[in-house]
Amino acid sequence: MSKRRVVVTGLGIVSPVGIGIPLAWQNIVAGKSGIVRISQFDASQFASQIAGEVADFDVAQYLPAKDARRMSRFIHFGLVAGMEAYADSGLCVTEQNAERIGVNIGSGIGGLPAIEETHNDYLSAGPRKISPFFIPGTIINMISGNLSVMYGFKGPNVAMVSACTTGTHCIGESARMIEYGDADVMIAGGAEATISPLAVGGFAAARALSTRNDDPATASRPWDKDRDGFVIGEGAGVVVLEEYEHAKARGAKIYAELSGYGMSGDAYHITSPNSDGPRRSMLTALNNARLNPEDVQYINAHGTSTPLGDKNETDAIKLAFGDHAKKLVVNSTKSMTGHLLGGAGGVESIFSILAVHHQVSPPTINIFEQDPECDLDYCANEARSMKIDVAMNNNFGFGGTNGTLVFSRV
Repeated sequence: MSKRRVVVTGLGIVSPVGIGIPLAWQNIVAGKSGIVRISQFDASQFASQIAGEVADFDVAQYLPAKDARRMSRFIHFGLVAGMEAYADSGLCVTEQNAERIGVNIGSGIGGLPAIEETHNDYLSAGPRKISPFFIPGTIINMISGNLSVMYGFKGPNVAMVSACTTGTHCIGESARMIEYGDADVMIAGGAEATISPLAVGGFAAARALSTRNDDPATASRPWDKDRDGFVIGEGAGVVVLEEYEHAKARGAKIYAELSGYGMSGDAYHITSPNSDGPRRSMLTALNNARLNPEDVQYINAHGTSTPLGDKNETDAIKLAFGDHAKKLVVNSTKSMTGHLLGGAGGVESIFSILAVHHQVSPPTINIFEQDPECDLDYCANEARSMKIDVAMNNNFGFGGTNGTLVFSRV
């Protein structure tokens, strides 16, 4: 049996560079940073005091206040991105197709801020202060759950968790569900909202975060010689995946084909990367797409702006692509958004899809002096119009988990 083809027919985004696809894409191509000083809590005692925050987000514009109060911020983000992607797709749920439409929107950490707040309430006033909505308002699968209830999606209802590879794995595994006939349509992606004392403090204690607090807009600088860590971000990216013939039959707008998916485990260290795992993830994705390394023009890299991670990914790309690595355009949109953790794969897949759709590579901003050990073409500081028939998106996570998606022009 031939593999069923999977295409992207809807996009939705909530990000530090904008809410909604038109604004986010406009800002990402223009090289506009969404990184600011943290406003959600007093971060003055923390080593890192900056973040990619979502600005001007009013959940009351999208959800009834009563419902919104029962959900953590990451659920708000995921639902809004999912609502936008569904609307963009032009789909209509009916009694006949509801069982063929599913949801898979995950998060790396979930409702940590609400957990912190509830624990503080408990300590100050005892168990009676714990809301009956605390658990369903914080657990990770509740983006999928709420979206399923909202629209009547009766197909697969799941949520994957794999640290910073979450969004990528949710999209890739959703494509597999369509390929193998479990669904005709999947709404998939990732969301995160953990700009909170424990999250920032935890990453800072691990010395993973940038401490360039005096200049937030230039703090995330992948592949720059003076990069000093990642900047935590928040938001959500959700895509509508659809079986190709199903999409064609209803006259859907098709952004790109999800032609390949790969994953791997480093089996090396829980937080430190090695180049072999990402190499294998990229090659597995190409094999799944039945493409050669020479067929790829563009990579949206994981590119977190950490000293070790950026060099490691550069090495992995060179191992996977050989001589062709020097012909690739590689960028990191994290230079503008920060690192959205479990939401990164969703948001960065959208930017990869739009790169194919518009034939433009967004820039990597803040490359002031490129690290000599990172010697690829990182589309430094300015977007580039170019031929992109095949794009790749990489995301890697703690625990040594790797995911790669390949998007092709239709």
